[in-house]
Amino acid sequence: MSHKSENVAFICENCGKEVVPVTNGSYRNHCPFCLCSKHVDVMPGDRASECKGIMDPVGVVYKPAKGWQLVHQCRKCGAKAKNIVAESTLQEDNRELIRKLSQRPMVD
Repeated sequence: MSHKSENVAFICENCGKEVVPVTNGSYRNHCPFCLCSKHVDVMPGDRASECKGIMDPVGVVYKPAKGWQLVHQCRKCGAKAKNIVAESTLQEDNRELIRKLSQRPMVD
C-alpha cells in the first residue's frame, strides 16, 4: 500500500475529532489532538494486524535519523509501536501532550 493511499482523513476512534491528511509529504497514522493511533500494522505499513485496538501514546523518543517519535501501546494486546511526530503540516500534533509525554520515564 502506498503512503499516498494511507494519507486520508478519518474520525479518531478515541476522541471523535476529524483528522485531515498531513500536508508535509508524509502520512497520517495517529490523531493530532489526543495522539492516539490504531493497531493496524504488524510491520510498519503492512496493515496486517488483526487486533485493531486503540493505541495510547505512552512516551516520546528522539532518533537522529527519524526525529521525534511517539511511542504507542495497544490497549487490547499491549503491542508497542513508534510513529513520527507530525510537524509542519495543517494539523500539527498537540505539543502540550508531547511535552507531558517527554517528562515520563520510558519503560520497555
